Amino acid sequence: MPVLVVGGGPAGATAARALALAGIPVRLLERARAFPRNKPCGGGISMRALRRFPYLANALPRIATHTLSRLHLEGPDGTAAVVVSDEPAALMIRRFEFDALLASLAESAGAEIVVGVDIVQAREEADGVTVTARDGRSFAAPIVIAADGVHSVVARRLGLNPGWPATSVAIDMMEETPRADLRDVDPSTLWVCYGDGEGYKYIFPKRDHVNIGIGYVLEYFRRAIDAAPYDLQRAFVAHLRNRGLVVGRSMREHFTPFIIPVGGPLKRPAGRRVLLAGDAGGFVNGFTAEGIYYAMVSGELAARAVAASAGDPSAAPSRYCRACDHEIGAELRDSVLIQRYLFADRRRIAHVVDGANRESAVTRLVLDLAIGRRTYRDVRRRILARSPGLLVRVLVERFRNRSLPRAAAITTM
Repeated sequence: MPVLVVGGGPAGATAARALALAGIPVRLLERARAFPRNKPCGGGISMRALRRFPYLANALPRIATHTLSRLHLEGPDGTAAVVVSDEPAALMIRRFEFDALLASLAESAGAEIVVGVDIVQAREEADGVTVTARDGRSFAAPIVIAADGVHSVVARRLGLNPGWPATSVAIDMMEETPRADLRDVDPSTLWVCYGDGEGYKYIFPKRDHVNIGIGYVLEYFRRAIDAAPYDLQRAFVAHLRNRGLVVGRSMREHFTPFIIPVGGPLKRPAGRRVLLAGDAGGFVNGFTAEGIYYAMVSGELAARAVAASAGDPSAAPSRYCRACDHEIGAELRDSVLIQRYLFADRRRIAHVVDGANRESAVTRLVLDLAIGRRTYRDVRRRILARSPGLLVRVLVERFRNRSLPRAAAITTM
């Protein structure tokens, strides 16, 4: 009986490929009726993904990509910094194409992909899991990797996550428009602004498209923003046009709001026979909102745990939780502390932006992380060694946010 992977995004496709390459029969269930399928997302990946997943280098030429070495970082008071890397630090893709590419790699490795399967029920028993689709089809497996997104049906049905609180998700309002209709003036630069309340704004240049968007922590958006999502987007694009940063106009048909989990991973992203990967497990950076890299990492770690537990599937959840905690746990917990610490006081964001200009050594460390030259643990240790006072602020913030699973240190940009 094959292992089931629910969801064909970066986490699910990566898991399916890794299982197939390990010689384990795997069936990937995808809700859409075909690939490519629409998937709203900023589409930015730190270049360390190519070091972590070297097989991507040969596959990426099959889709449109764009690499960036410049970041324009702006604070709420207009303070700005331009950070330049000596090699590309960010890879820009369209999820429409990228997800289809990853699914094709999984299929080429031997995974079976079944499209048009909209899972609405899940049942976990002592010896396996059964999931049921809207059309009545049922699929059973000794273990399931659920990578079915932020609103994971599998997680809800099995009681692994009854739902994210509004303080732990962000609403991202984005349009991905062809460059012929809307384009950024400087396609070599990733433009990001923080500090409009508990939110962020961005311009992500792609090869043939541009992504422009606004994001807010959902609780703040409901409490403080008195405007419809697309009205905000259209006004933002007009503001960028007046500043000379973009040319063209916003187009409603390319606009899609979506939800991102930004409260850190679930304390235990697994059940007895189910592993939650990607957004389903909350594997998203709480400050940058980057999710693709962590989705792929969690998907591969899930596959490894299943492969290592082939004789005893019930051992996979514990293996998976330990592996996630070791590789990305501290980083993602820290990202939530960064988010809450900086959003609590706009002046802190301005200080971070100013620090990007002044603290060149720290900025280089963060770039080394994005590129993949250094691990997160190494970067965190070196930054704290340079800024001992930061540890005190981290511990204070940790005390205020005791709901986070473990103590952690934070980094600055």
